[in-house]
Amino acid sequence: MLLTIDVGNTNIVFGIYRGKDLLTHWRVSTHKEQTEDEYGILLKNLLADTGIDFRQIKGVVISSVVPTITPYLEKMCGKYLGIKPLVVGPGIKTGINIKVENPREVGADRIVNMVGAYHKYKAPLIVVDFGTATTFDAVSADLEFLGGAIAPGLTISAEALFRSASRLYRVEIIKPERVIGKNTVTNIQSGLFFGYAGLVDNIVERMKEEMREEIGEDNIFVVATGGLAQLISGGTRTVDKVDPMLTLEGLRIIYEKNSEPL
Repeated sequence: MLLTIDVGNTNIVFGIYRGKDLLTHWRVSTHKEQTEDEYGILLKNLLADTGIDFRQIKGVVISSVVPTITPYLEKMCGKYLGIKPLVVGPGIKTGINIKVENPREVGADRIVNMVGAYHKYKAPLIVVDFGTATTFDAVSADLEFLGGAIAPGLTISAEALFRSASRLYRVEIIKPERVIGKNTVTNIQSGLFFGYAGLVDNIVERMKEEMREEIGEDNIFVVATGGLAQLISGGTRTVDKVDPMLTLEGLRIIYEKNSEPL
């Protein structure tokens, strides 16, 4: 079995694969102060609920955008699994031609998402990842990363609003029935949801225009992933597919490109 670990600023997602099949997955909060033993105990408890034993795991692949956590996860894999994990980064085979000014600046999560999306949906495509930040990545039919955009995530935007406006308060982020709200709660919900959906549509439409000019393609597929993908995509007109497990799938594919079959 293969253990995939996607470390984000807000959540860590663990997945267990048998071959190409995702057997189970868990999403937990990211805590930068946890030790390798705490991660080991956490993973052991998660596995216990599914009847999977540590000894059944024969490979591990990690994608991380939180550098301080990565060494603890590596130590956890060595101590509890007896495995040296594959960590996505420079020197790892991905198949992507990264056509940007500084390829080392591109986050591991974005690379993994592009690999997963390309192999599942082919290209050209745009990958939108709704995480702590929302990223937009343009990929050509030849698996070239053409570049992208980064916007503050919806949760960050909402928190900034609540902190800066003393008379506004936190509300549940949902899709309201109407744009025109009738009270403070629905006013805020409308602005957050429809405003952010508009941000997504505007960026995607402009990216499509530039991709048509650069690579001459019209049929550009848009796939969304991340914690808020299902919610926000329901208010957009540009997202073609929501794939919550896209990052884990990309991790599996990258592991296969760099390791012997399990």
